[in-house]
Amino acid sequence: MKLIVRHQTIYRYESGSSRVGMLLRLKPSDNDSQKVSEWQVTVNDKPVTAFMRNGHGDMEALWICHELLDGATIVANGVVETTDRSGIISGLQFQPDPRVYLRETALTEASVVMCELAEATTAETMLDRLHLLSRHIRDAVTYRTGATHAGTTAAHAFDIGAGVCQDHAQIFLAMARHIAVPARYVSGYLMAAPEQGALHETHAWAEAWIDDLGWVGFDISNGVCVTDQYIRLASGLDAHDAAPVRGTALGSGAITVDADVRIDSINPDYQQSTVVELTQEQ
Repeated sequence: MKLIVRHQTIYRYESGSSRVGMLLRLKPSDNDSQKVSEWQVTVNDKPVTAFMRNGHGDMEALWICHELLDGATIVANGVVETTDRSGIISGLQFQPDPRVYLRETALTEASVVMCELAEATTAETMLDRLHLLSRHIRDAVTYRTGATHAGTTAAHAFDIGAGVCQDHAQIFLAMARHIAVPARYVSGYLMAAPEQGALHETHAWAEAWIDDLGWVGFDISNGVCVTDQYIRLASGLDAHDAAPVRGTALGSGAITVDADVRIDSINPDYQQSTVVELTQEQ
């Protein structure tokens, strides 16, 4: 499947900012499930090209401005050809030892109740056990927009029984790691099925390391392994570690953020052209 994406994030600084620094993880990498045909990232209409591979094997760039800014508009757009590999993520260009992803973070600390549920979830194979764990999490934590925020911990979301894809993924990480399964957070894009309605934000899911299979992607919010409707952007120990955009602004006053993602499939015979023109037509 060929997917075309336009992801725009607008930051507005109430008092203006004398210095802005942003870490951008907005460039997908090739693997056996996705091939990037064309991609570009701009900030205030200027291309960002100095992407380098980080410790998780994903591409990131640091953008810094020392001029007074009222706002910053970040646009990432391009075309990615995807393949459904039944959730298995292979062909990554660089990967640390999976045991790195047994590390607990402040956002992924498991509560006693979460540990007990993880231990009680059993199956004949680890793959089946993780599918069952994903189902238990989805049953226990209702998807509800606005119930949590960027700093909500896995334990708190589980306790209140509500959250969004970020919370589902971090709860899965906490519980998988408790039973000694390396697991990491993944941010990216999802082209939703028509019955789900349009999604206008980035999506989040988890990857778990299973012996004899390698990394397998679990979308806990939708109860599936990842398919060719997903584009993988960045990974990390938790949502902060894999955020597509993180930044600081000095002397900015109040900061407002508006983000919008548009994604669609395109004709397989599509040839490379100007991505901006294509995406603005969406």
